[in-house]
Amino acid sequence: MATRVPSSFVTSFVVASRYMPVYIALLLLIVVAAIWVPETLSGVALSAIAPFGALLAIAALGQMLIVMTGGIDLSTPGTLTLAAMIMAGVGEQSNGRIWLAVLTALGVAAVIGLVNGILIGAFKLNALIVTLAVGQVVVGVIARYVRTFPVQSPVPPGLSNWTSTRFLGISPIFWIGVGVTLLLIGVLRYTSVGRRFQMVGANPVSSNVVGVRVTLNQVLVYVAASVLYSIAGIALAGLLRNPGVNIGSPYFLGPIAAVVIGGASLTGGLASPLSTFVAALFLTGLNQMMRSLGLATALQFVVFGVVIIGGMLVSGDRIIKGVEQLLRERRRPNAKAKETAEVSDAS
Repeated sequence: MATRVPSSFVTSFVVASRYMPVYIALLLLIVVAAIWVPETLSGVALSAIAPFGALLAIAALGQMLIVMTGGIDLSTPGTLTLAAMIMAGVGEQSNGRIWLAVLTALGVAAVIGLVNGILIGAFKLNALIVTLAVGQVVVGVIARYVRTFPVQSPVPPGLSNWTSTRFLGISPIFWIGVGVTLLLIGVLRYTSVGRRFQMVGANPVSSNVVGVRVTLNQVLVYVAASVLYSIAGIALAGLLRNPGVNIGSPYFLGPIAAVVIGGASLTGGLASPLSTFVAALFLTGLNQMMRSLGLATALQFVVFGVVIIGGMLVSGDRIIKGVEQLLRERRRPNAKAKETAEVSDAS
């Protein structure tokens, strides 16, 4: 008699399979880099790109929370840039004003997220259009705000000095990214709040029926995402020392790409903070490798676009459907054999 595979194991395998492509992609990137540009795998090179990978990961984790509700957030660049500009403007190059600038940046970001959340969650407006519009408003606010202090003003030296320090040979920005990732893993997997949040994303109608406050969850998730964008902006400002008004541009599609490649369900519900973090590192490493190879900027955009499309083609949703189809096809012969045996016994 054939051994029956426990259903819990099958379920775990199906869910885990959606996140495998990003780890395979990272492994292939390492192999290709080792062959063509081995210098990008040196300790110095890896420690140099680690904080930038973590910055993308922090922004991507915020985007991941939005995608888990079935939405999308295009206000990321504006929110991130405004936070960086606040560090320069409110900070006034004074170490004594660092925490005032940080709290101001986080508070303003929370307000931006609250506006997004109310318009999308409470008024049921389209997330794509709302966040794009709010992002444009934020860009206008930035253009006005930067006129109130000298252009390219540096952030407080204490912030830039902190980003230059090393813990275990790596910038503390990287460890903040790791900490945020672990925090989200713990909340989503081991708390009732996290499980309710995933339920809202997977099926908001059923969640509403059982008493879960769907609208409140949707509003709060946009606030949380904007705060994460702000954290990334604050850290990026410290890393660059003299932030400009265009520092958020790479974070328009980058976080979305990391979420997609990380295997998140674009219809809401399932996502993995760890896979999203790994996807951000993969994209950062890919970008660094293309620069080391001397590829033209235009060609870099082409490669980046192809990677995003490839991520869509092997997205978590498509993998789940493929695995489920394979399992159904494997069950059919067993069912037919059982039916044939029953008929034989009856005769």
